[in-house]
Amino acid sequence: MERIGFIGLGTMGRPMAANLVKAGYEVRALCRHDRHREIAHEIGATPVDSVAEVAQGSTAVLSIVPDSPDVLDLALGDDGLLAAMDPGALYVDLSSIEPAAARTVHTAAAERGIRSLDAPVSGGEAGAIEGTLAIMVGGSAETFADAKPFLEAMGTTIVLVGDAGVGQVVKAANQLVVAGNLQVLAEAVVFLEAHSADLSAALDVIGAGLAGSTVLTRKRAGVLNGTYDPGFRVALHHKDLGIVGGAARANSLGLPVTGVVSALMAQLNREHGDLDHSALVRQARELNP
Repeated sequence: MERIGFIGLGTMGRPMAANLVKAGYEVRALCRHDRHREIAHEIGATPVDSVAEVAQGSTAVLSIVPDSPDVLDLALGDDGLLAAMDPGALYVDLSSIEPAAARTVHTAAAERGIRSLDAPVSGGEAGAIEGTLAIMVGGSAETFADAKPFLEAMGTTIVLVGDAGVGQVVKAANQLVVAGNLQVLAEAVVFLEAHSADLSAALDVIGAGLAGSTVLTRKRAGVLNGTYDPGFRVALHHKDLGIVGGAARANSLGLPVTGVVSALMAQLNREHGDLDHSALVRQARELNP
């Protein structure tokens, strides 16, 4: 079996690693505490204690961690992942980070003879479990072709969108669209409730028309039940909108709706950062008692 190293057995990483195992790959997963060891055993991966053990003998190493500093700390330095990987191996970072950080990793990898891709994902926990993620990839066409077989174990829409760092640009745009969609959904909900509409029926018919979306499909049950168990946490979406804002400022772009949605997400993060990002509905309800 081809060996794949995996770092990041969180909400998204656990089902992604599980799908690699199901696809027939030997997965070595970094486990720095007992819960991660339990997860590795549950999904059929081999738990290891160090980055060096993850890299040893692996054709490719995949990582999915929370933010840019986490990726840079993981990849760079004398004891980092890139230093432990064999020349010619492939490093694929699935995290959502700043485009500039992704380009830094690409450059450092190339200097060590390691091929790399930035390949952030979209689809939430449900998409990770189902293996139906959208994966937006930045890097060379040749490296993309080599990575695509194992990326197909985790996603169904896998697209090379540009050079190093461009995968992260596309992911940032994706997160902007999702946040905007969620906020407009939240305002539609309070609008419907204020007029005593049957919310379930209203969302059914809206979802069947031009306003239908994956966001509405995935988040409908939680909206109706008033439950916001985290499939994608507010804190992470707040971080992603910060990436959008930074990249927009760097290019002198005027994005007024982005500013409004980012401010609302920031407020929600201060109060409910551990909830699912669909808790924008809860916030809209609280603003309209």
